[in-house]
Amino acid sequence: MLLSIDLRIVDASTCRYLAETLSETQIQLCGQLLVRVEGANLTDRLPGRKGRLLFAYLCANRLRPAPRSELAEALWGERAATSPDKLLDPVVSRLRAALRADRLVGRTELRLVLPPDARVDTESALEAIHRAEGAVRRGDWAAAWGPARVALHVTNRTFFPGGDGAWVDETRSELDDVRLRAHECVAASGLGLGGAELDSAKRSGRALVKLAPHRESGYRLLMETLAAEGNAAEALDVYETLRLLMQDELGVAPSPVTRELHRRLLG
Repeated sequence: MLLSIDLRIVDASTCRYLAETLSETQIQLCGQLLVRVEGANLTDRLPGRKGRLLFAYLCANRLRPAPRSELAEALWGERAATSPDKLLDPVVSRLRAALRADRLVGRTELRLVLPPDARVDTESALEAIHRAEGAVRRGDWAAAWGPARVALHVTNRTFFPGGDGAWVDETRSELDDVRLRAHECVAASGLGLGGAELDSAKRSGRALVKLAPHRESGYRLLMETLAAEGNAAEALDVYETLRLLMQDELGVAPSPVTRELHRRLLG
């Protein structure tokens, strides 16, 4: 995970956090699949599409054992109801061969065992967004800077591209929400830090408006950022866009907090 880091902005605690994301065991499930365990790249050893999908499911649920019937349903959906073991057995055998024997444990229930320092990108995104949101609530913009970008860096990529199934769709939906929250934290921390970081705040504000046009937080963050840059008229245009959208599509006015921001900008 490579990020461009401005050490003039990032505080010591954030530097430590970013350092903690480095490990000899790195699993990337968003974007191009990457499986590096204890420094060895095992990605090409995973057995075919179903083997990779099985690995992704076990990795995403690695804190608990998964029954074989659940695994078969995750890979084949309703088709697995008739003969789950017949479908699953060869995939499990090939995956065991690709990994060390002690990495895939159990028979009736399977669990993926990774080294204690393993970093899985989806887990890192969830941990990072909680850290970022906590820092934003405290108004600690420097502490929010790194975690917010870690969460955004991960969720800007599609979870397991080419994969299908209810669990894949559900995971993508959860990560889409994390992506929006990460944009909010990036915008809030950039606005709080000011200076050159106003550019990142503006980009995330515009991204929020595009990705979630009925989410008022994006409009407010974009309005505040434009006003901080001295572009109050453009900020008022953003409010008017929101007002017309809500009036036309929902028949309501923006929330009181958004209207109050509009009044402040007018003043």
